[in-house]
Amino acid sequence: MSVNRILLSTAVGFASITAFTSIVSAEEITIATVNNADMITMQQLAPQWEDATGNSINWVFLSENDLRDRTTQDIAVRGGAFDVMFIGAYEASTWGAYGWLTPLNDFADDADYNLDDIFPLVRNGLSADGNLFAVPLYSETSFTFYRTDLFEAAGIEPPTEQITYTRFAQIAAALHDPENGVYGTCLRGKAGWGENMAFVGTLANAFGGRWLDEDWNPQLDSPEWHNAITYYVDLLNASGPPDSFTNGHLENRALFADGRCATWIDATSAAGAIRNPEFSSVADVTDFFQAPMQETSNGTGWFWSWALAIPETSQNKDVAKDFLKWATSVEYFELVGETEGWVAVPSGARQSIEEDPRRLQAAPYAPAIVEAILSVDTTNPTRDPVPYNGIQIVPIPEFQCIGNYVGQQIALALAGLQSVEQSLANSQSFAVPMMRNAGYIQ
Repeated sequence: MSVNRILLSTAVGFASITAFTSIVSAEEITIATVNNADMITMQQLAPQWEDATGNSINWVFLSENDLRDRTTQDIAVRGGAFDVMFIGAYEASTWGAYGWLTPLNDFADDADYNLDDIFPLVRNGLSADGNLFAVPLYSETSFTFYRTDLFEAAGIEPPTEQITYTRFAQIAAALHDPENGVYGTCLRGKAGWGENMAFVGTLANAFGGRWLDEDWNPQLDSPEWHNAITYYVDLLNASGPPDSFTNGHLENRALFADGRCATWIDATSAAGAIRNPEFSSVADVTDFFQAPMQETSNGTGWFWSWALAIPETSQNKDVAKDFLKWATSVEYFELVGETEGWVAVPSGARQSIEEDPRRLQAAPYAPAIVEAILSVDTTNPTRDPVPYNGIQIVPIPEFQCIGNYVGQQIALALAGLQSVEQSLANSQSFAVPMMRNAGYIQ
């Protein structure tokens, strides 16, 4: 099966503020992006770039799963529907390696842009074969959000070291109070390789699981995966909100911000919103601790960057590059801080922004987040050896299709529609021929 056919089946199954590239005539660029707070802020600020350049933007806002569906389909058929795509580290490295994205190496030649200010780990994660294919708005790992007031009321001492998932389940059970509208924990349940599987991938790592063995054979029906998914289903059924299988990142973010969750394991990039009193009702009673471990601590916190890239099919590459320079520049981050508050500035992208006194005053937790991001070791993601680098993802084109299918199967188990055993057996039966047809195994 060709890479393009794999991508298509996956899709169907589911510069600075004041200095810009000289443009002869005004152009419209189309941007495909996720509908989150950071990108809505960018849309609100983008008229400054439009006014300065004379260009305009057609924004296409989509849910996370729909964004991946639409952009993957467009890449697979070389549709050219978008000039800019909001993608992640997986797409940047995988699509870039296949020549489907426009290299951005020339950004290093722009002293005003200061590419070296972007953390090296982040730049490397958005590169392939020595070429940069995307520039970051923010980067993240995962950690545990918790309600300090509820911990104090229950007499629970907040962890200062990495705890086990066994202990985490005990904490969630002690804080679960659905009669008063508070759930012990909120975890991703919505199916998708970048939704439930982002968390489940790290959970499987913690229990000693791995997607593939050293010879690229799928390991989805292993005892380690069985233990991890049984734990996951039991935990959310006992201490999670109703219908957890419908909740992804944005739904759980809203629940936590509304005071409905005692704990939430998810992206560090959400910390700014949760600690922002304009968005969150629990801003002053939220703190963080490390994502739990179990059999191992390897791969228990994911690594991800959300970034802007230009598909090779864009007919407006120069204009799109100019927009990328504006939207990921030091000046843009400062503009967000001045207009939205420094607590709302996207995190984990630029060193100078993370060290800015205005940022540190508004978000004193920011250095801990940066330290957590930069401590992630994508080369050692599991207890047992694997042939790939990646915490919650496997950086091969087939992963999208496999990850989506496995996510659907696990969501069915969480919904009570089939057993964990059946979900993992189905996942293994799906993954083996995919890997065989792609030539990884015989």
